Amino acid sequence: MATFCMFGDYTHGAVKEISAERTTKATAAIGACGGTVKAGYVMLGEHDILLIVEFPGIENAIKASVELTKLLGISFTTAPAVTVEEFDRLIEGE
Repeated sequence: MATFCMFGDYTHGAVKEISAERTTKATAAIGACGGTVKAGYVMLGEHDILLIVEFPGIENAIKASVELTKLLGISFTTAPAVTVEEFDRLIEGE
């Protein structure tokens, strides 16, 4: 499984719909795309939400990003992430 950071930005309409039920629906949508939510954070600053998610591959991450936007009205930017330890192994293997 690969790790992805999903950065979400609320629209005005999406803010009106905030609820624990919607969070449950979002988690289920990620699961339906083959993913698992490892952590979720609400943030101040450039982005409103950060989800740390594992997916089998990039195709699953893309599908989940689009599905969440359609379901929630929250725009997501999704980026792959590797741990510092994984990065070091990649670089040292060159």
